[in-house]
Amino acid sequence: MTYAADRLHEEVAYVAYHFHWPLDDILDLEHTDRHRYVAEIAKMNTRISQGR
Repeated sequence: MTYAADRLHEEVAYVAYHFHWPLDDILDLEHTDRHRYVAEIAKMNTRISQGR
């Protein structure tokens, strides 16, 4: 099974934007690790937007 290219680009852009990591470093992550970073960033953004 392959991962949708559009979704991969979204995840890479999201992590790169928030953590300022180089493209190669993000692409080297396993899917589950990259997905975990996306989830953690989303949680941080939610806390910030709620003023916590």
